Amino acid sequence: MKYKFATMCCGLLLLLSGCAVNYTTPAGGADIGALTDDDIATLMTLEPASAFPARLAIVRIQASGYSSRTNDSYGSGNFSVVTVRDIEDEDDIKHLQTLPMVAGIAPLNRVLIQSNLQSIKDLRLSAARLKADMLLIYSVNTAFHVESTSLGPLSVITLGTLPNHQAYVSATTSGALIDVRTGYVYGASEATEREQQRSNVWSTQDAIDAARIRAESASFKAFIKDFEIMWGSVVQQYGGQ
Repeated sequence: MKYKFATMCCGLLLLLSGCAVNYTTPAGGADIGALTDDDIATLMTLEPASAFPARLAIVRIQASGYSSRTNDSYGSGNFSVVTVRDIEDEDDIKHLQTLPMVAGIAPLNRVLIQSNLQSIKDLRLSAARLKADMLLIYSVNTAFHVESTSLGPLSVITLGTLPNHQAYVSATTSGALIDVRTGYVYGASEATEREQQRSNVWSTQDAIDAARIRAESASFKAFIKDFEIMWGSVVQQYGGQ
């Protein structure tokens, strides 16, 4: 009994002294649709120019200044690039190479990407250096929820103060397949998954972040499955040209 009382007092003192441990949610995803530098008239004139089998470059982008407990981003401007895989299953990446009419998969890395990132054209230039025909761009947008309250990007969660309510992390991975030569958009894919538990389980930074990683990983895996369906349509429509 004395031990429980002492523990409660210590926790109260930490809160009163401003020493409570906080978890800051990562920055949001990038709005891929807003990163084109073309107007509507120009977009309507774009045509596909990729040959098949096609070489695919792949890159994850996030909001400028993005960082999490397991990753950091590169570049500044309208968006940033995440070059280290922390939520992606390597088997899923390898699976892309087994899809019909895929000649190869190549990730974009910091050596190829300029630091000032303004539009998708900057990434297309990097993909062109790899002699890629198409560019698969994807981004992950994550939200934290406690009952009906949504905690968006860069929200501060004070550990130990959450009530015993239902809580979950939802993650949406969205992406687009773009012609490197012309900027033509072949199609888009999206998938959302969530990790649900009691909010009182979020007692440490590691616990909350583990829930984030599980939700984001599941979202990316579902995104790959959705992309595979979309890729089948792309091959059917353009593969014989």
